Amino acid sequence: MKKFLPLVALGSTLVIAGCGGGESESSGSEEGGGSPSHELQVGIVVSESDPMYEGLESFKENVEERTDGDLAIEIFPDSSLGDTAEIQEQAIAGANVGTLADAGIMADYSPEIGILQGPYLFENYEDIQKVTDSDLFAGWEEDLSSSQNLQILSFNWYQGARHMVTNNAINTPEDMNGQSIRTIGADVFLETIEAMGANPTGLDWAEVYPGIQQGVIDGAEAQHSATYGASLYEVADHISKTNHIQLITGLVVGAEWFSNLPEDYQTIVTEEAEAAGIEASNTVIEGEEEYEGMMEEEGMTIVEPDLEPFQEATEGVYEKFENYPEIREEIMTITEN
Repeated sequence: MKKFLPLVALGSTLVIAGCGGGESESSGSEEGGGSPSHELQVGIVVSESDPMYEGLESFKENVEERTDGDLAIEIFPDSSLGDTAEIQEQAIAGANVGTLADAGIMADYSPEIGILQGPYLFENYEDIQKVTDSDLFAGWEEDLSSSQNLQILSFNWYQGARHMVTNNAINTPEDMNGQSIRTIGADVFLETIEAMGANPTGLDWAEVYPGIQQGVIDGAEAQHSATYGASLYEVADHISKTNHIQLITGLVVGAEWFSNLPEDYQTIVTEEAEAAGIEASNTVIEGEEEYEGMMEEEGMTIVEPDLEPFQEATEGVYEKFENYPEIREEIMTITEN
């Protein structure tokens, strides 16, 4: 299994929230001006300009309003709370933290869920929603909660299609031969990029800009909002729309932290996570052309390659993972209905 270790340690910045004891489920607000009984720190790797951050702001605002401020939420963009895998580990350990984690990273705890980041599996957000609303996904969700102490609040945060961000145009898989391409350090991503012809490289997202600038890597694969938010147009000349992975993420917290919330608060955070995920995803979908236009204005060239050679090159990725061919068939049945 190909993995790389996180480069940044969280250290002591994380605060373990105490359970809200007391006579009332919202005691902090009823007395007015008191400290919140529950706190959640949400860390993400993308910037404040990203639709995911905007969605989390809505989540924060609505949760705090519905709990009269008794459940306080703080958002940390730009990897300032650590990278996704680190925050997820902290949540499992019992910290009052959450993050937006993709299915590839979560496969470390429930291997089959990683298929959701398989190459050319989905055509659009609607297909993804069909699967995340299915009994198949519900089984993965229950397993993560009961055996791994990971609670999915919602898994409908669509970040967009992943494309190649490089200094040379990518028209065929052969154009990627020998190139070092940064990707998410999860097995299904690593196998996909390797099948496309490149050398997959694990770096924290915050290190991609200097990595390209200094020639440590030749490029990266990313969705438009992340590419623009990280100002990669300053160090890369081309976006080649390979569309190889539809990045779907979930807002995840520790199951222990979640279970210690009052039941009405549990309902509130899941409802608001679902609503905010839809809002953020729609912003991504509606903003695709705008992002392309802004990056073209910054001097980038948008390349639209024929996708068939890339689809053929990555077909064998599913054979690399146990049960993926069978699960893929099940997913295709779900999306076709």
